[in-house]
Amino acid sequence: MRKVLAVFFFFMTIYFFGQQKISGKTLSENDMIITSVLVVNISNNQQVYSNSLGEFSIEGKEKDEIRFVKKGYERASRKVSDTESSMNVILVRIPEEIEVVEIISTTGDLAKDSKRLTKIDKKEQLQKDIGLPKPPEKPREVPAEVKKVLLAAAFGNVDVQAVFDLISGKSRRQKRWYKYEDMQDDILWIRKRIDDDDFVKDGIPVERISEFLEFSFIVKPQIRSYVKAKNISRVLFNLDEIIPVYVDRLKENNMKSKE
Repeated sequence: MRKVLAVFFFFMTIYFFGQQKISGKTLSENDMIITSVLVVNISNNQQVYSNSLGEFSIEGKEKDEIRFVKKGYERASRKVSDTESSMNVILVRIPEEIEVVEIISTTGDLAKDSKRLTKIDKKEQLQKDIGLPKPPEKPREVPAEVKKVLLAAAFGNVDVQAVFDLISGKSRRQKRWYKYEDMQDDILWIRKRIDDDDFVKDGIPVERISEFLEFSFIVKPQIRSYVKAKNISRVLFNLDEIIPVYVDRLKENNMKSKE
């Protein structure tokens, strides 16, 4: 028993006397003080933070790895040497990606452009402010796909219903109907956020607003991507470019009908 205790105390003595205080500072590339850096000795899991002066002090021994972690900076790591009792550590800032600034065209009408730029989706804003969950997606039966049916058949799994849907044309009709539903949903989303009067003032009759929006989706398919992104301002600016084209077509059709 005495031998066991002697060995235990021997190793404990080596451990404690082998430890030393490692002090230093956490600095930026410009020699500016960086505070609240997490300093971790990976060997003994001791953790401290650098103070308001960037100073830290942590226990360590030779060959211990000291790691330095700070949000927004690259992680740094240093090994303790037997002659080292202090270390200044330089942390390199991680480059931040700047959000792309989108340049949008204007109509030249100050009142209209101002209204477009300040247009806010009040419903979306309210949901964000009070934390309402988004409405669930509508349940849909997945149309049968030729590739999936053939692949399953190659492994000996024949989906009789899927084969029937393909042969009968049900799958094709489903896809067409889903596309039509999605387009109507996008039209409804826009109409809930833009007053009918805005279209009427530009020469589009109330009964033709939905038709105009369908026409816009064909001319500029990207408008629907802005609808999906809930970007009403971008939708408005794109619609402004198409309105003159659609109005001219209406006038031409009216003239032809009178002839």
